[in-house]
Order: sequence, then structure tokens, then C-alpha cells
Amino acid sequence: MPSLEPYSRDLSYSYALGIFPAMECVLRRPELARRLLIHSAAVDSESLRRLRELCAAAGTREETADRFLHRLSRKENCYAAVQFDKPRDLLDVRRSHIVLVEPSDNGNLGSIIRSAVGFGLTDIAVVGLSADAFDPHVIRASMGALFSARIQLFEKFDEYLATYSGRSLYPFMLGGANSLPEMRCRVRPPYSLIFGNEGTGLPPEYAGYGEPVIIPHSHSIDSLNLAAAASIAAYVFRQYELEGAE
Repeated sequence: MPSLEPYSRDLSYSYALGIFPAMECVLRRPELARRLLIHSAAVDSESLRRLRELCAAAGTREETADRFLHRLSRKENCYAAVQFDKPRDLLDVRRSHIVLVEPSDNGNLGSIIRSAVGFGLTDIAVVGLSADAFDPHVIRASMGALFSARIQLFEKFDEYLATYSGRSLYPFMLGGANSLPEMRCRVRPPYSLIFGNEGTGLPPEYAGYGEPVIIPHSHSIDSLNLAAAASIAAYVFRQYELEGAE
């Protein structure tokens, strides 16, 4: 088997760092798992035994990789990882989507994936020059929720629109004409919740797509953190959607 390579965006594979994210990989997407990497100092816990059992059942090779785990994680307490092939998923056209336009922070991206999956929005588009959805630190920030999601990458937003047309679009913008609470009776699935970059938000032209929404907040702050805004929107829209289905 080829030698282990430090992660880069150009590689066809990545790494799920930590016992829990690694276990999520093997549980949710066992067909992607290549290798289980174990640190020799790892405590023989129930979680580690379960991870080893899952990898053995999936036919995933196990090997000791102390130096590599330390170099990859940049932490002293990373005792396991799974090397996996990056999936090439397509989003489900029947389901609602989260659309992230040029997110730049790995932690935010991982947190958004985790929240979106937790609230039942498992289809996520990442558009443009952005944080790498398959970076090991994104996967760790998502606590392995990425393996319960479908992630599709697009160079431009127009490419996303052309691929998934005929949807209700809700760009979240500080100048949005619609307050989030006002959307209770106006949610039309399948929909796309669209968010911009942490620093700049969505460009002004996105106000022309669908129904722009603002999350009302105290004037003590200028805006919400991207991960917080996306999490709030995902939860509230899902609640509105479920109410409308009753």
C-alpha cells in the first residue's frame, strides 16, 4: 500500500482524526475507509475496540502510525484516525439544501455540517474558493457528521442553480427584506438556505434570488457568526417545514 502522505486538497483521500470521527466514517461510509491508523499509546478502551471491530469487518487495514498522527493532527492526544477516499456525492434534488458561498474558516464549516445534519438538512453545497470540506480539521470539527451528509462542490453559484433548478431560494443577508420569524407560513420545500463568507457575507446581487432573509438580533452586535447563523436558520426552517407538513 502507498506510503502515508500529509493531507492536501489535491489528494483523492483524507483523514478522519480521532476515535469518534473515525468510527462515524466506518459506520456511515465503510466503503470509503482505506486504513485505520493507531497510536501505540492509545488506551485499549471500549470505543477503540469497537472501532477496530468495525474496521476488521469492513476489511480495512490497521497499522501503527505514531509520528504521522502527531504531524497530521498537531496534537499529542490523537490516538486514532481513518484514511478514507473522498466521496463524490450528488445532492438529493428532492431534499432541501444548505448552500455555503465561499466559507473560509475550517471550524465554521465543520460546525455548520454538524448542525445541519443534526437538524435533518443533510445535503450541503459548497461554492467557489472556500475552506476545504474534506480537510481533516473540518471533519474533526463536524465530529464525523460529514459522513452522514452529502457534500457537493461547485465552482460558481450559477452552476449550482443550473444543476438544482426550480427550488425555493432563501439567501441570508443583513439587508434581507424578510425577518426569519415572518417566514413561518411561507416555507416552500424543497428549499436552499444560502449563506456567504464570514467576512463579507453574500454579494448584493444575491438579493435578487428568491426571498432574502435576515435573522433579527440586538444592535449590540453587527452580525452573527456564520456557524451560528446557519445553525439558527437550519433549525427554524426545519421547524417551519415540519409544522407545515402536519
